[in-house]
Amino acid sequence: MGPNPTDRAKPGVKESVLVEGDGGPLAVVLAGANVPDAHLLADTLDATIVARPEPAPECEQHLALDRGYDTPVGWEATVARDYEPHIPPQRGPRRAWPKRYPARRWVVERTLAWLHQCRGLLIRWEKKAANYLGLIKVACSLLWFRRWQRLPF
Repeated sequence: MGPNPTDRAKPGVKESVLVEGDGGPLAVVLAGANVPDAHLLADTLDATIVARPEPAPECEQHLALDRGYDTPVGWEATVARDYEPHIPPQRGPRRAWPKRYPARRWVVERTLAWLHQCRGLLIRWEKKAANYLGLIKVACSLLWFRRWQRLPF
């Protein structure tokens, strides 16, 4: 019969990363490569180390996501945590947007590229997910340290 055609029995791991506007990693969650992105969104938003400051009433907290999150699960996770979602619609009829915002998904892709410059993360050699997640968190702290060194004092 063969593997399931949906996930194609794909081995590997998926890193779901939440980043701030300049690309600094705020949260990382690991899952199997066959898990949809929208199912990881709630865990990723809850995994932030530093609590999000309470936004001012006149200021909205925006969250830019890609088409993979345009599901009821993705919308529910975003709205339940008081974010203003910016999710482009999947194929089908276009929705009316109150205001157009530029896509910023490349910031996450750049952060993932920075993380994968660490040789231990490029190919996953660790058998245990906890060890791999620990290496990713060390790499994230290294990114923050390098950003801190570039700040003018």
